[in-house]
Amino acid sequence: MIAKSSALAFGRPFYRDGLISRRDVIKGAYAQLIFRVGGGSDEQTMAKTRDYLAALVKGWRAEQVRQIVRETLDELINPYIYAEAAALIEEHRAAGRDVVLVSTSGDEMVRPIGEQLGITDIIATRMNIGDDGCYTGEIDFYAAGPNKVIAVKELATERDYDLSACYAYSDSVTDAGLLSLVGHPTAVNPDRGLRRVAVERGWPMLDFRHPIPLSRRLRERPAVPVAAAAIGLGAAVAIGLAIYSKHRRARAAQIAAAATA
Repeated sequence: MIAKSSALAFGRPFYRDGLISRRDVIKGAYAQLIFRVGGGSDEQTMAKTRDYLAALVKGWRAEQVRQIVRETLDELINPYIYAEAAALIEEHRAAGRDVVLVSTSGDEMVRPIGEQLGITDIIATRMNIGDDGCYTGEIDFYAAGPNKVIAVKELATERDYDLSACYAYSDSVTDAGLLSLVGHPTAVNPDRGLRRVAVERGWPMLDFRHPIPLSRRLRERPAVPVAAAAIGLGAAVAIGLAIYSKHRRARAAQIAAAATA
């Protein structure tokens, strides 16, 4: 949904407030580059990233992180919302579907971005917070790879979603398993690995190219139609993957209709 990594977007204010060093900034940027070219998609690399993240944030005050995100969200994220993503969200809402945002980034960063887009259902990485309000260095839930599949299955069971009727979007081959769960998978600005999988399985692909300020999106409908973004079979969505499911009200209406029949 946004044209840059949400984690990297907040690297500058984290550095400014003394939470990370210049070396951490460089290391994070390099890791993101490797990930984007498809070299960071194996389980071993994801495990190393998880452990590095846990060690990096140990001792940080959780409220300080939330405050930094709140104060810098408009400056760092708003100019990078894809018009195509905003239009796609509106189309699914108009069809009466729930929208769930799934991301490997931390909940503290993902949730405020989702809320500005009107998305309150969030699946993201959750860090353990001690009694002193600081991160302990342990991860309660790492929302990456197979864990996304588990979390989405649990949500589908809880809400009685029919996954074969759901839509999912991602730019990373690490989400191939999650895309395979739904009946309507789509690769968006796919990395090399996901593009290969999409071609092999005949999945549609979309190209998002037009970042716009979120404030403009709230004032007017996005100028770029979703259909114009279609490629062949059918920047990055770096926050992660969105699952679009049948709306619960639609299901309730079906149950009510059956009861009166």
